Amino acid sequence: MRSLLFVPGDQDRKMAKASGSGADALILDLEDSVAVPRKAEARQMVTAFLAQADRSAPAPRLIVRVNALDTGLTDDDLAAVVAAAPDAILLPKAGSGADLQDLSARIAVHEAEAGLPDGAIRIHALMTETARGLLSAGSFAGKSARLSALAWGAEDLAADIGAASNKDETGRYTDVFRMARSLTLLAAADAGVEAIDTVFTDFRDNDALAAECRAAVRDGFSGKMAIHPGQVETINAAFTPAREDVERAVRILALFAAAGPDAGVLSLDGKMIDRPHLRQAERVARRAGLDAAALPQNG
Repeated sequence: MRSLLFVPGDQDRKMAKASGSGADALILDLEDSVAVPRKAEARQMVTAFLAQADRSAPAPRLIVRVNALDTGLTDDDLAAVVAAAPDAILLPKAGSGADLQDLSARIAVHEAEAGLPDGAIRIHALMTETARGLLSAGSFAGKSARLSALAWGAEDLAADIGAASNKDETGRYTDVFRMARSLTLLAAADAGVEAIDTVFTDFRDNDALAAECRAAVRDGFSGKMAIHPGQVETINAAFTPAREDVERAVRILALFAAAGPDAGVLSLDGKMIDRPHLRQAERVARRAGLDAAALPQNG
């Protein structure tokens, strides 16, 4: 997924409009964008939207951000939305891998009650919104087969640690928040899941957004969350591999496939390539949306 667009769960018109935004996924929000008195109504709106939404490609994937586990609201959120089969649940303020296990068990109960296959609904987790989550970055791997993405966020972390701002006077993230970003990349790689970059809050500045996207692609993020439909095109463009990169990736895959599973160091265009280049080529192919079954296989 390149772009994941947040949409308030208590605004059905915005949810309907967001479907045509071009985003790869919509995050239907039951947490921060919905005031407590409107939580019940938002659950009803999100469930109704899930029930009637077009779920066939290229329609966006539908993810529901529930309220954090320590709020006492999570079970009501799940009871409302799981039967409508969202593609994933986004867990905010994930404090450790144990939280993934907790959420997975709760989802499983509701899946069974709704007659859904066990594991049908995936989990995405925001893992840097609390100090505990940051310090537990290494605990997320292997805790739930449902986990498919780890994301980082800066706003809640600032509140949790008492930071006046998450950026310095030049607009650059300060050390703690750069560390949060880096730990998300490492934790996602360790868990074998996608790493999702945080939102860019100035939705009027597409040039700065594009620069932040380029940095995210460079460093290994798979996609980026968005707060406004106007950001989607910029994010999608940045996270779509260039044609020449895709062509090179396919050539590398073909070269290794022809060489066999024991191949180590090979040559392409007079330059050495080895297993790390193969893994990068596989990553580019996935980002480009190429059919894995149709790609050359290396044993």
